[in-house]
Amino acid sequence: MRLSNRSTERGVPVAEGADDPESGSAALEFILLGLLMLVPLVYLIVALGLVQGQSLGAEAAARHIARAVSTASDAADARGRADAVLAAVSDEYDLDDVELSVSCTPAGAECPRAGAALHVTVRTTVTLPLVPPVLGLDDLAVIPVEASSVQKVSRFWSEQ
Repeated sequence: MRLSNRSTERGVPVAEGADDPESGSAALEFILLGLLMLVPLVYLIVALGLVQGQSLGAEAAARHIARAVSTASDAADARGRADAVLAAVSDEYDLDDVELSVSCTPAGAECPRAGAALHVTVRTTVTLPLVPPVLGLDDLAVIPVEASSVQKVSRFWSEQ
């Protein structure tokens, strides 16, 4: 019987050909731990990608709507432009349930008006992927996204 230079935890030499309890399990451990760590990492990347896409869409909608409304000639033109821009951006970025709010400073008079600062806020939500609609979990697994933009209204704005 020949002794190898490997030893066990007790310091007793192991005979060659003896059954080693840790022999051959490294590949299995690597695959198992790799999958256990890879699946949540992929889910996190997908979820963050969805949030980033929706936030870019909300920001683009707020910026473009503020610019379109502030350069419009009157209220009817501004409303038409805002609706067209919101529809185009919603289609481009797959935005659902978009809430749009428009306000002006200084407050008080009609909004928008000549020379006012136009504040446009776009709100939407991101539903996390693979959340089942059991017990209302899909309603809880949403991330709110909000973007704002400010634009000075043209001094040539017409009140008609």
